[in-house]
Amino acid sequence: MKRQKRDLTSRAYQRGYRVGLAGKSKELCPSNTTESTHHWLTGWRQGRSDFWDGYQGVSSIHCAPNIP
Repeated sequence: MKRQKRDLTSRAYQRGYRVGLAGKSKELCPSNTTESTHHWLTGWRQGRSDFWDGYQGVSSIHCAPNIP
């Protein structure tokens, strides 16, 4: 559990993916650091792509990057 909390880049990617999958704007990026912002936007782009491909709800589970 502690290791998961320390990996900020992975958490940023997962959060960005969730926002993108929900169809929300990338302007919601909460990150302050450049590296964290990069990973958040990468996740957002992947989530947005899955959103456009129709992966929503239960159908997106196999695409999701370790979403708890």
